[in-house]
Amino acid sequence: MMIRGKELALSVLAVGTAAVAGYVLHSGQQTDCPSRSKANLGARIVAREDVPRGATVVESTSQRLEEIPGARRVVERAIRADADEEWAHVTIEHEGAWSVVDAVRGSLPYYDGKHGEYNGVYIQYDGRFVVLDAFGWARLEEPLQ
Repeated sequence: MMIRGKELALSVLAVGTAAVAGYVLHSGQQTDCPSRSKANLGARIVAREDVPRGATVVESTSQRLEEIPGARRVVERAIRADADEEWAHVTIEHEGAWSVVDAVRGSLPYYDGKHGEYNGVYIQYDGRFVVLDAFGWARLEEPLQ
């Protein structure tokens, strides 16, 4: 059986179109997929007497605090909301977001609460005190399609 040139060209065109469509769909799914790691920064106002004696208090103008993505924003959000009964939050969603958690816990004086005290970094902001903490998580497997 002999395949004619026109039939061959149509077959190649059909296969090529299917391949391009598959690539576009696959690429679209990759960008629609949420990032593999996330970090959540939380801050709340605490009373001066609730700042633990062993905690180092950081000034809100600290350069190290400024270098952590979302940290200043969540602290200011807690102050604006007068968040003394609940936490103000900022979620960071990009590859490597866990590095934000590491920065909060490693580059700032992080306090591990022992007797009902809050874990986190204690910050002084315009005469008020805020505790900042962060946690992260990762999606370990790809979603089923």
